[in-house]
Amino acid sequence: MLRRRNLLTTILIALPWALLLTLWHQYPTTHYLSLLRKETDENVTSKALLNGTSALREGSLPSCIRQQQSTGATPRVIQSYVYSRPPPWSDTLPTIFVITPTYTRPVQKAELTRLANTFLHVQNLHWVVVEDSPRRTNLVSNLLEKAGLNFTHLNVETPKSLKLGLSWIPSHTPRGTLQRNLGLHWLRDSFSNTAPPEGVVYFADDDNTYSLELFEEMRYTRRVSVWPVAFVGGLRYESPKVSPAGKVVGWKTVFDPNRPFAIDMAGFAISIKLILEKPQASFKLEGVKGGYQETSLLKDLVTMDGLEPKAANCTKVLVWHTRTERPTLVNEGKRGFTDPRVEV
Repeated sequence: MLRRRNLLTTILIALPWALLLTLWHQYPTTHYLSLLRKETDENVTSKALLNGTSALREGSLPSCIRQQQSTGATPRVIQSYVYSRPPPWSDTLPTIFVITPTYTRPVQKAELTRLANTFLHVQNLHWVVVEDSPRRTNLVSNLLEKAGLNFTHLNVETPKSLKLGLSWIPSHTPRGTLQRNLGLHWLRDSFSNTAPPEGVVYFADDDNTYSLELFEEMRYTRRVSVWPVAFVGGLRYESPKVSPAGKVVGWKTVFDPNRPFAIDMAGFAISIKLILEKPQASFKLEGVKGGYQETSLLKDLVTMDGLEPKAANCTKVLVWHTRTERPTLVNEGKRGFTDPRVEV
């Protein structure tokens, strides 16, 4: 009797352990370990990518590279980046020539990078970047070369006597006037001996924000197309007034609404053929009051009857007059704290 009791006790003690070991071997613990190992590998890969290195799984590498990694070779560091290219060029689609004046300042590269990333999504776009500088800077040159866009890089320096706030003339020259005129001169010179392409000219400042829809709206402009612009004139947006018949009859603006063309620079596009037909049309340098730069160009190109309202008869906002906040650099000091050789 005692022997049977001991045997039963042994079975009761051993049986749970036997079942546990059986389940342990049957359950895919190796799968759990492989998942854990995979998660660790992915973490390593993510960290490597953040550190600027390319870490690939061994299974996707050629045998020679796997052998190099197994010997403890240093991971390859990415030296250059390939940006997404714009859609393929179409011979049947009108070209959009975008003229952008720019000048040296702490946020210049950030502004141009954001703008380039927008233009990469627009088909048949040629970017004319004009620096307010005595020479073309390396910063802008390198950015344009890497952007993957069709571009032309120009420069012209605005004389100090003409810069806003420095002139003794009552009507000052707003920033970007000479640069926009140089862009127009380049267009006329480029197509002086060849048939002009179908397309439009648009003046896109580097501190604005643009919807991709805007470029498709302007692409088929016959003469001059117009649309609303947000965050200008102390309003949520300014806009042309459009009649039920679809004609521009005035301007929804508070600042000097009696201007012949009370519109922001970002609010219109001009047919390239019209620019070439009117070689005298340009932004005027002297005798132009504030807010009349747009009028100084458009009055030589079109009348109000010839304006083409876009953006659902000027009921949609597709461009915003945003401005990047000026960075606070007080901790740099007079001599600078960070490495001046690092391009920002």
